[in-house]
Amino acid sequence: MDIGIIMPDPVAGDWQDTGMLHGMAERLPTPGTALVTGGTAGIGLAFAHRLAARGHDLVLVARDAARQESVAAELRAAYGVDVEVLVADLADREQLARVEQRLRDPERPVELLVNNAGFGLKKRFLDNDVDTEQAMLDVLVTAVMRLTHAALGTMVERRSGGIINVSSVAGYLPRGSYAAAKAYVTNLSQWASAEYKPVGVRVMALCPGFTKTEFHERMKVKRGSGFMWLDVDRLVDDALRDFDKGRPISVPGRHYKAIVTATRFIPARALQTYQSIGRR
Repeated sequence: MDIGIIMPDPVAGDWQDTGMLHGMAERLPTPGTALVTGGTAGIGLAFAHRLAARGHDLVLVARDAARQESVAAELRAAYGVDVEVLVADLADREQLARVEQRLRDPERPVELLVNNAGFGLKKRFLDNDVDTEQAMLDVLVTAVMRLTHAALGTMVERRSGGIINVSSVAGYLPRGSYAAAKAYVTNLSQWASAEYKPVGVRVMALCPGFTKTEFHERMKVKRGSGFMWLDVDRLVDDALRDFDKGRPISVPGRHYKAIVTATRFIPARALQTYQSIGRR
């Protein structure tokens, strides 16, 4: 098994309809509002469709207002749910604060937070300027921490709710600052699951590997098509199944589960020799 071919894929891509029953949400009691960051592309968009099909009203957080409105209109028409659009760049602390405020609003409670927004960098650490690295850290770590904190405050108070933090298999590997950021997300989520599950709040880290979305194209990296590449819709279905079961970590795909297990026994120095794979 070549464990070096891991590249995380937390965002971006075009959702494709898999034929779910669009009218079902109109006939079922609402399970509450779900807020999804990066909800207009890739894993985030797949989450938006799946959650809308379950009957969740949605809050979509992203930077592209036009794309948000287009996706929101599609979701409203397909599933009969309410969709709120919240334009925000999560690397900007003032804009991030607006999302935090929305999560804390007691009059409009958010029952499920999906921290999905993120991006990767093709170059190695010293080949990027420090401001670029800081922006990635702000989105992958600071935004996740602050939004998780904001959501937990209200969820713990009412003793219900859940958070899915989209992390990555890369967090188990020595692959630079991206992997370090995802290791933080996984550890934070695993701890929060144990800490707050007794009071009725579920927290889970979703750790995908390669996924068929726009993520790699945005990094200017060629996307593959082999068996290591996950289908985004199946990935989200598996993640929601794990979340429903109360699992603290979800690693979609048997091969990625095996890779995560293998990292416990392979020295970090050996794993590091493969860090450039997936950046070409």
